[in-house]
Amino acid sequence: MSNFLKARLRSFAYAFQGWAYVLRNEPNAWIHAFVTVLIIPLAFWLHLSARDWAVLLLAIVMVWAAEFFNTAIESIVDLASPEENPLAKAGKDVGAAAVLIAALTSILIGLLILGPPLWKKIALYLQ
Repeated sequence: MSNFLKARLRSFAYAFQGWAYVLRNEPNAWIHAFVTVLIIPLAFWLHLSARDWAVLLLAIVMVWAAEFFNTAIESIVDLASPEENPLAKAGKDVGAAAVLIAALTSILIGLLILGPPLWKKIALYLQ
């Protein structure tokens, strides 16, 4: 049992090393981090329902996961094909497109969930 727990702790350490790698090497990850840090306090301030929180968190996680997968794809492609190759480019471009789709979808989700209660709060302050 002790070895099992040690192995699980090591796997968490590897995962956090991967997260740190993305933050160190992917400038877009800082955009995701910035937006995440803005959206979560805003959602608290708006007193979202549990269902809205669930959808919002899924949208945030979808973008982060897409960014992590894209970084993994880019790293593997760079290792396997250090020279320029049309298939390597296609793989990288498709990974980037996945992040773009996730980010655009999360913006729409954010507007749908945060927009109405935010407008109500803004309207109260403007009265």
